[in-house]
Amino acid sequence: MEDILWTFSHLELLDILDIVLVAATIYALFFLMQGTQAIQLLRGMVLVVLVMFLLSRVLRLTAFRWLIEATLPALVIGIPVIFQPELRRALERLGRTGQFFVRPIQDETVIRLIDAITRAVHRLSAQRHGALIVLERETGLQEYVETGVPMHAEVTSQLLRTIFYPSTALHDKAIIIRNGRVAAAGCMLPASTNPQYGYLGTRHRAAIGVTEASDALVVVVSEETGTISVAYNGKLARHLNTSQLRAALTAFFQHQLTGDWTRLLERSTSGSTRSGEAGPGVPEPRSSSRETTGSTAGRSPPPIAPK
Repeated sequence: MEDILWTFSHLELLDILDIVLVAATIYALFFLMQGTQAIQLLRGMVLVVLVMFLLSRVLRLTAFRWLIEATLPALVIGIPVIFQPELRRALERLGRTGQFFVRPIQDETVIRLIDAITRAVHRLSAQRHGALIVLERETGLQEYVETGVPMHAEVTSQLLRTIFYPSTALHDKAIIIRNGRVAAAGCMLPASTNPQYGYLGTRHRAAIGVTEASDALVVVVSEETGTISVAYNGKLARHLNTSQLRAALTAFFQHQLTGDWTRLLERSTSGSTRSGEAGPGVPEPRSSSRETTGSTAGRSPPPIAPK
């Protein structure tokens, strides 16, 4: 105890600055790993090391102190191995410095893209047709594009609904949108191994998995319930309506999905609109004679794109 009091009594300005920098570094590590399966392990390691260090100092346990000093170098080497996925993700975030200097996108192409995705997802949700739509940003997804069928097609509501119609060959996997166009369909995505999402189906875990390794945003429609979900930065927001979906897409293209982005969706609407219904500002898509709902399982014939 006397050593601790002596240390505090001899603190200088540089010493305080040194302590603040160490605390900020530890906080940054916790912040970058927040929401991942490594956060519990990291907290446990930090707690054990602090308790052991304090015990050795306060109780003057010489042998115990030697054990700690001999173990710390091994921990320093082991941490990069244990937290390799999380460290890679953190370095990728730091490498995306360009996104802080990008001006918000407001051109007509993005507006049409958001409108096409929102309308298509509204119809897919109402008919309970599963969908997995990936929006690429700065982290390249070419390795996943190569697993699918190249398309290079303009994004339209009719095209998206046709791809994800249950009778088509490409409906059960993902499409990847790059630079406002459908780069490929039928793409395979890596499923998340985070036990927090172990109860989810393959489609939702795949959506989370690709956002854990990139800065992409993924829109998911459940085939069982028609629920609309959005995955970004390793997190999943579920039970969204089309107003919330439109807000998420707009914020994504304006580089405003930061921090706890799921709260942005909660503020974007009063929550009175049910999931899958058209919210304010999202008109009901027009239905043609080929889009009327059939009598079997609520599914309609595949929509035909206009010539």
